[in-house]
Amino acid sequence: MANPVVAGHEKIETSNFLMIVLILLAVAVGGIVEIIPLFFQASTTEPVPGVKPYTALELAGRDIYQREGCFYCHSQMIRHLRSETLRYGPYSQAGESVYDHPFLWGSERKGPDLARVGGKYSDEWHYTHLNNPRDLVPESIMPAYPFLSKNLVDAAGIAPRMRALRKVGVPYTDADIAGSFDAVNGKTELQALVAYLQSLGLAVKQ
Repeated sequence: MANPVVAGHEKIETSNFLMIVLILLAVAVGGIVEIIPLFFQASTTEPVPGVKPYTALELAGRDIYQREGCFYCHSQMIRHLRSETLRYGPYSQAGESVYDHPFLWGSERKGPDLARVGGKYSDEWHYTHLNNPRDLVPESIMPAYPFLSKNLVDAAGIAPRMRALRKVGVPYTDADIAGSFDAVNGKTELQALVAYLQSLGLAVKQ
């Protein structure tokens, strides 16, 4: 009795080599279709109307925020849940963070979410709170940062930072970069951090 002829789909399924080759081909074609268009897009996310790059002082404050590990206890991402929006305000949108490198969304909430903290409290409130949180919130477990009012911002380091961010798409102008030294010179780290906190969430109407 003659052996049955193996053809079509059955031939592919019974040949390990042919199956591997075709799987790799399918993955390669799919990957090319998905990835290549991204090289011709300036950005995959459009900025929310009103979102602007951080000023020199706000950028310095953001670096201090990262240095002190504030994002370990505070998130900056309000979820699409009613309990979240009632407490913190409108849910976060991707376009709000388009100029953030790196993102500081966070995942822990030992402290409240800060995505909409800008303008919620006065500068004086933040100064007092950062110097000693328990002066305003007796039950707070947040550490105190009294040294921030004594340390000055590294003014010389801001321009290189802004130039680096411009290379990854943040639209800083030559004038922004040239004026960055004067904008932060003599400012304390406390002033810079408060400036950053006061900038958060202002582009979305609450």
